[in-house]
Amino acid sequence: MNKKIIKLIVPICIIIGWELIAMAIDNPWKLPQLGKIVTIIMQPNEGLLGTGTLIQNTYFSLKRVILGFGLGCLIAIPLGIGMGWSKKLGDLFDYVIEVLRPIPPLAWIPLILAWLGLGLRSAVVIIFLGAFFPILVNTIEGVKSINLSYIEVAKTFNANDFNILKKIVIPHSSPYIITGLRIGMGIAWMCLVAAEMMPGIAPSGLGYLIWQANTVGQISIIIAGIVYIGVIGLLIDRTFKFIENRYFSWREVKD
Repeated sequence: MNKKIIKLIVPICIIIGWELIAMAIDNPWKLPQLGKIVTIIMQPNEGLLGTGTLIQNTYFSLKRVILGFGLGCLIAIPLGIGMGWSKKLGDLFDYVIEVLRPIPPLAWIPLILAWLGLGLRSAVVIIFLGAFFPILVNTIEGVKSINLSYIEVAKTFNANDFNILKKIVIPHSSPYIITGLRIGMGIAWMCLVAAEMMPGIAPSGLGYLIWQANTVGQISIIIAGIVYIGVIGLLIDRTFKFIENRYFSWREVKD
């Protein structure tokens, strides 16, 4: 059987099962039929609950996640390369990183609100915390995984540290960094939606829309928002996966 057809079997079964159960329950406040949800999804420019349209809320969510994720990349990648390359720098930050890394980003919300107040800055910092550590850890591992014989050979040709970093360390670490970016973006996207559901942090976005729909019992809008979140997350993940497969397929080859 075709691989693409196999992948569609479970989604189709879920859709059919959903519709049958919704028809049996016959209560749109608990489980709406798919037609109503599809109507909302297919009209992304229609205003919803005074919060704007699906397109507008998607734009605000993407803006926040790009800012937070971008900030995470700018700090985590150089720091990860430095910690993986320099044992002293790695030891300097090791305990701090290992203590902070297990803390869920949403646990910081009370402090972030106290320090930064409501609005964009707080949302960006929460997203940054979600993206930062996966990118950092994968970058460190990428640098540490380099075969030391490559560096020794480079030094025999009088290569300095800058050239070694440029020609060996960064190219070899790139697949690990891309993996870290993929994981970090997934966590950042989850943190964004959760942060938007917190009162006062963001007066817009898909998370905010879902929360507002929940307060008035609009299950169809909630599910439409969830579908948008899932599809966007899938597209982002597939983009990083395409980059991995397209440019770093050699990673599977053993040194």
